[in-house]
Amino acid sequence: MFGINKRLVTILFGLLALAFAVGAILLFTPKAGQTARGKPVLWVNGKAVYELDLLRLQGNDPLYAANPQGLLKTLVDTHFLEQVILTEALRQDAARIRVGSAEVRKEVDRIREQYGLKDKKAYEQFLNQVGYTDAELRQEIKAQLQIQKRLEQIRSAAKPTPEEARFYFEVHRENYKTEPRVLARQIVLDDKKLAEELLAKLKAGEDFALLAKQHSKVGAEQGGALGAGPGETEPKPVTQVVFPEAVAQEVFALRGPGLVGPVEAAGRYYLVKVEAYLPPKVPAFEEVKDRVEKDAQEAKGNGALEAYLEDLRKKAQVRFAENIPYAYKNPPVAKVNAKEILLSEVLQPVFSSQQTQALVQQGLGELAVQFFLPQTLESLIDRELLVEAAGKSGKPFIGTKDAIAQAYLLYETRDATATEAEAKKFYAENPALFTLPASARVVEVVFKEEAKAKAFREAALRAQDLEALAKAHEGSVTDHGTVSPNQLPAVLDRLVFKVKEAFPKGPLGEVSEVVKLEDGTFAVLLIKDRKPEVLKPYEAVKEEALDRVVAKKRQEKAQALLQALRKEARIENRLSQVLAELTPKTEEKPKEAPGETPAKP
Repeated sequence: MFGINKRLVTILFGLLALAFAVGAILLFTPKAGQTARGKPVLWVNGKAVYELDLLRLQGNDPLYAANPQGLLKTLVDTHFLEQVILTEALRQDAARIRVGSAEVRKEVDRIREQYGLKDKKAYEQFLNQVGYTDAELRQEIKAQLQIQKRLEQIRSAAKPTPEEARFYFEVHRENYKTEPRVLARQIVLDDKKLAEELLAKLKAGEDFALLAKQHSKVGAEQGGALGAGPGETEPKPVTQVVFPEAVAQEVFALRGPGLVGPVEAAGRYYLVKVEAYLPPKVPAFEEVKDRVEKDAQEAKGNGALEAYLEDLRKKAQVRFAENIPYAYKNPPVAKVNAKEILLSEVLQPVFSSQQTQALVQQGLGELAVQFFLPQTLESLIDRELLVEAAGKSGKPFIGTKDAIAQAYLLYETRDATATEAEAKKFYAENPALFTLPASARVVEVVFKEEAKAKAFREAALRAQDLEALAKAHEGSVTDHGTVSPNQLPAVLDRLVFKVKEAFPKGPLGEVSEVVKLEDGTFAVLLIKDRKPEVLKPYEAVKEEALDRVVAKKRQEKAQALLQALRKEARIENRLSQVLAELTPKTEEKPKEAPGETPAKP
């Protein structure tokens, strides 16, 4: 939402994912014996975490797969150990939760079924593979169930007050806004001539429902009434999704009662009588109270989980052994008024990103750090400012820090409106946003030899049996279905959508020229149902244009608000300095004077 980097993964869900992922790793990774766990590396609340246990976890961490070095290793180590510390603290806190033997047995049975361990021998082989005895496996499962129960206990205990639920609705009103709907009847036909004849009868005053019963291929028993159930004949409100795109476009462009058609879509012809147009609206709180309370409960529960996990980590007493094989550094990298942001808080969303993990594995980890860390820290600074402002507002915001920050911006920009003149101007200036892309149905036939591709092309201009023709010329057929620009490989996309002239037509459709593909094979395309791109009429997208103008105004207002908060705040960003301090120093060779010969040993 406004002002918050959408790629920023919240601490909450990163940590929750960690808790279960680490559990899965522990469960299905070969386990070192109790007497062969190596030396303690660290202690969390007095409980040791051993070297071989960490190596086992490290082996399943994609960030270590590329063997990071230098600064990147320090950052990866810090991120990894923070996860281990929090998970261990969570396991310790959840140990008091009661889990019965029946629950453990049920989970063991589920695992055995999932992995096909039906008989005793297969189950024993599995236990041997992962390095657990049956008792140890059940103990590990019990620990994971305790964690799940503890997290759910925290979440479910956070009940929103009536005031919080009502305010949640006020802030997120747009989430409950209905889509535009219509009360309508339709007649669906396979014959264009018949459709035109029925249109003439309708214009002459004949009854639409009666004609629908007599002729429609869809919903005849309901008299064409859309939304009506079996045995019903009166239409109920329906949204655009019940119509094919081309039909919906004309139906909803009416913005009121009227007759539409015949409109062709997928080989059928539609006649639609719109009895009433129901514009989108925000319902009253009481109409959606149950849904709002459920959403508010989830939001407050997530906020409670985030606070619980942060408090758990803050209170954890951690001690490291000497000469550990990890570089753990977690200094403050920024200060926003009185609140410090630690390095680990920035690393969490960055290293949880699949994009970052992919770059690290490609050997581009330093580049990812240089790009994503500063960007993420700025987002965290913005978030801290917004959360602080929300707290000072006195309003009952609920949820995670990210959710509260976004909700505060929504609340502060709620008065943004748009006029129809502004919407029309936006529509005129941004036609691409309101344009239906070109489309075509494409079948690709590929050949190993150019001569056979050319022979197939010549025959395709006359033949009707595609499969027989392709087989005769040793071609392989791929039906791409209906596609739009940029959905096919580049060379085929150019052939279908960039070539202005149509190709010669045969019984199988347009037949393209032979094109050579990157792998050295040759292709011929058969193209049907070409449709050019179409700019939707303004009336069909009026609400969307109004919404886009409002969204743009809210974005601008949100950015101005953030700038004002930044101007008033005391912000110290030390990220560059911290990264420089953490970067290992390389020894430089002494420079030789010009013309000087190095001394021989």
